[in-house]
Amino acid sequence: MTTQHNILESKVLWEPSETWISQSNLMKFSQKVGIPLLPYERFHHWSVVQPESFWSAVWDFANLIGDKGERVVVPPSDGGMLGTQWFPDSRLNFAENILRGDDGQTAVIEANENGVSQTITMGEMRNMVARAQYGLKSLGIGAGDRVAGVVTNGIESFVALLATTSLGAVWTSCSPDFGPKGIIDRIGQVHPKVLIATLDYQYNGKFYDIRKNISSVSKVLNDVSTIVTLSEDSNLSINQTRNVISWQELCQNGSSDLEFTRVPFNHPLYILYTSGTTGLPKAIVHSVGGTLIQHVKEHQLHCDVKAGDIMFWYTNTAWMMYPWLLSGLASGAAILLYDGSPIPKANVGILWEIAEEIGLTHFGTSPKYLDTLMKSGYQVGQSHNLSRLRSVLSCGAPLAAEQYDWIYNEIKQDIMLASISGGTEIIGCFVMGSPVHPVRRGEITCKALGMAVDVLDERGVSVIQEKGELVCTKAFPSMPITFWGEDGDKRYYSAYFAQRPGIWSHGDFAEQTIEQSLIIYGRADTTLNPGGVRIGTAEIYRVVEQLPQVQDSIVFGFPVDNDEEIVLCVVTEDGQLDRTLVDHIRKEVRKKASPRHVPRRIYCVKEIPYTINGKKVEGAVRSTVLGQPIKNKGSLANPECLEEFSSLSERSFL
Repeated sequence: MTTQHNILESKVLWEPSETWISQSNLMKFSQKVGIPLLPYERFHHWSVVQPESFWSAVWDFANLIGDKGERVVVPPSDGGMLGTQWFPDSRLNFAENILRGDDGQTAVIEANENGVSQTITMGEMRNMVARAQYGLKSLGIGAGDRVAGVVTNGIESFVALLATTSLGAVWTSCSPDFGPKGIIDRIGQVHPKVLIATLDYQYNGKFYDIRKNISSVSKVLNDVSTIVTLSEDSNLSINQTRNVISWQELCQNGSSDLEFTRVPFNHPLYILYTSGTTGLPKAIVHSVGGTLIQHVKEHQLHCDVKAGDIMFWYTNTAWMMYPWLLSGLASGAAILLYDGSPIPKANVGILWEIAEEIGLTHFGTSPKYLDTLMKSGYQVGQSHNLSRLRSVLSCGAPLAAEQYDWIYNEIKQDIMLASISGGTEIIGCFVMGSPVHPVRRGEITCKALGMAVDVLDERGVSVIQEKGELVCTKAFPSMPITFWGEDGDKRYYSAYFAQRPGIWSHGDFAEQTIEQSLIIYGRADTTLNPGGVRIGTAEIYRVVEQLPQVQDSIVFGFPVDNDEEIVLCVVTEDGQLDRTLVDHIRKEVRKKASPRHVPRRIYCVKEIPYTINGKKVEGAVRSTVLGQPIKNKGSLANPECLEEFSSLSERSFL
């Protein structure tokens, strides 16, 4: 039976023209493999049941540089997902595939809160990487060594990453706004040999000096032999046995010889960290080949990225969207690296000013940014010439239906809007946009090619138009190699396969529609369960956060007599909450979601806790309210705000 929700969400907001479809990379790919693209469901089915043909064709279509080898996929003897070998005879280098193209083509545009600071050509990039590569080799860095960065999203950080991977070494990074414990909890696990660190940075017009933090970190990272500082003043109070040099000193060798160490497909490339709030962050090891082939597939086939395009994603160096953005160069696009606040007080529209100036084609962001911009009243489309903009992409949380409307009304009508969803764990996406599909209000367009995505109910049965858990039933190249550290394979299995052996259980609460699009309702581990009915937190956010009186909110379940009550905490402009607003909230939730979604308790709070990567942490709030420990506060951008929640259950509510 069609639910009221699906009727509300099924409105088509945009359809690609015949020209758009015929000129898309996806259509060209289908013509190259000789299989009709439409109906897409059949084409997608081919991509998952014939993985050898599909992934081999992706390698060829993207012109990956390296020795491909004869074999494409070797399944494990047990017939499951774990242990699948991809391109086992191949040899390639990540940086070699990134640093491709003519010397004179634009590679990177660097910007901050003051606007564009410099534009760098591919020839300049190769020269910079050559010098950094020589410097790292002189410090003893070779294949398999770890280089860690506590760095901002700037050109030196990117060069350091490419120099590291050019040598077959492994890159891992944190954002400088992590505290010492947050940094140590992450990169301390993987024993880096070299630490590259910024000592100060600017954010929202303020200057931050983090020398004390870097000094504290250096005392614990015993395997670090050299610290390379990115700040002009490299004065650092640390143990004298450590070698401290500046970035200029690392790169002053004058080398112009750039070498690429080709490694097996499954050689480690990145170590990324989950931002959970229980225990140490999981240190997830991703492969050179798996990362590269997944990203070129997503960029070229789903995002329709072409040579000469300019890509951007607002991200810091701790989030998986950072490496996802960097891979754009492998598709012939230039990328914008932006360091600073997305909405600085001095200039709310800075990102769109930059987009207009450089002719941005792909703008990547989050629902939180879009919501803040929407509530600010900033008129993007009227204020800027965005003639080259072809796509707006969003991830990090479900994109509300009303935000779809706002994007098409206020940014641009003729664009491909793509809400995408995947994770750090796969350094890519399960569900994405497409240049050949219509965009439906509140829905994610399609399953990503090569990804055997399904939604299963509690019985393990595939369901349509019912909520269940997002899973993947067949292996794919960007599955992690392992989790770093002791019992890594065991912890990896426990995280994604213990629940359903042989099936990747991702932990998203989702629904497949009759149109084969998808709706994400939030994390399965934070779903609400009042009266035994599972409810996604996103279903409540999408109603509450459209109310102009509500600046922010968080929702969680509070156990009461073997049941659960829905608790909603809101931030209001004046810090007040009266009966009129509470009644309005409940009325809107009842009307736009259902009576079961209506919060039993509503509180007013000063601030909502987020991870440094910009995700709400319902679990941390719930644990705080219940008096349970929060083991990983280092992942939070504003952990001090949890103090207010510790006495929440004692306060009166409306």
